[in-house]
Amino acid sequence: MRRVVVTGLGAITPLGKNIAETWEGLKNGVSGSDWITRFDTEKFRTKFACEVKNYDFKDYFDRKEARKMDRYTQFAHIAADEAITDSGLDLESIDKDRAGVIWASGIGGLDTFLEAIREFVKGDGTPRFSPFFIPKMISDIAAGLISIKYNFRGPNFSTVSACASSTHALIDATNYIRINKADIFVAGGSESTINEAGIGGFNSMQAMSTNNDEYKTASRPFDGTRDGFVMGEGGGGLILEEYEHAKARGAKIYCEVVGTGMTADAYHFTAPHPEGHGAYKVMKLAIEEAGLTPEDIDYINVHGTATPLGDISEAVAIVRLFGEHAYKLNISATKSITGHLLGAAGAVESIVSIMALKHGIIPPTINYKVADPLIDSKLNLTVNKAQKRDVKVAISNTFGFGGHNATVIMKKIDL
Repeated sequence: MRRVVVTGLGAITPLGKNIAETWEGLKNGVSGSDWITRFDTEKFRTKFACEVKNYDFKDYFDRKEARKMDRYTQFAHIAADEAITDSGLDLESIDKDRAGVIWASGIGGLDTFLEAIREFVKGDGTPRFSPFFIPKMISDIAAGLISIKYNFRGPNFSTVSACASSTHALIDATNYIRINKADIFVAGGSESTINEAGIGGFNSMQAMSTNNDEYKTASRPFDGTRDGFVMGEGGGGLILEEYEHAKARGAKIYCEVVGTGMTADAYHFTAPHPEGHGAYKVMKLAIEEAGLTPEDIDYINVHGTATPLGDISEAVAIVRLFGEHAYKLNISATKSITGHLLGAAGAVESIVSIMALKHGIIPPTINYKVADPLIDSKLNLTVNKAQKRDVKVAISNTFGFGGHNATVIMKKIDL
């Protein structure tokens, strides 16, 4: 199969509005968590989240354009635009029939849906819905609008698998390039669900932290006092390109995507398999596809959401698969910094893994204070402070409600 490399990166996150700002926050372990500003949280159990700070759509879009886009779609455009610029693609010379877009969102336009229903309920029952309501809400519209903007006429769709959504987007894009269906993809994901429905819904599931007294440090993966994830928002985009195509145009190449894995827990509606069967298998499949051994892996950016069951399950899977090498790995859960970006998490955390490859720095798992006796104490969780390491191969894991597991492996490439 054809080889696939990464030639462009873009992001908008709670740490910053581009890759440079996001990476600065990550390597310094700066918490993106703060009080929610987007709505009144007085009656909500959780009053904090990792919002994109000081975001104003007018910095990016004119009002006419913006009114056709949900906030998650705006984030998609911002991340995709930066990735395309970063890639140095000559948009006039590439074959746009062989350039595609696969863009994920776990939920889609929840802001748009909530606002439309709120306005309907306030009225007299007469359906006065905007003609933009449905197009703004659906989770595939970001992919469609990115393709329209750049006239990319190759494969174009959205992947939806809860928190694994954007990792599945990267995997699909990789495989389409491998089997010669395209040469270039804009792939990634975005999410914006910090609103009454998003916060209230996850509160009702008891999946989200309610530690308002310690909101800055509430996202604490693997810590014995963790009480759930902290909601984040934003987007991450990558340019995936066939290796020879990238080399021929003299592209900057970040890394090669060498392995992918997809499995299902087939266990529970929302809970992970307690023995981590799906997580174990998805990493094993990705390593085998890459032609590597567990001992070749240097770093795992884990799913690590800070849920009581999820962190244990993933740690068990790592020890089972890697054996003694598990204790030589660097492991970090960067959701402790960014919050959980849901459908955008996989793309953003793949970018984190790529930046670790590039810079030789492992971002930390922050807010760690108390060991959990059910998590192997010999694992190097890169707690509270970044560590330097020559990273040659990195894994990014994402797992979603419904038992969806997805893994990608990135490797430094000798040009």
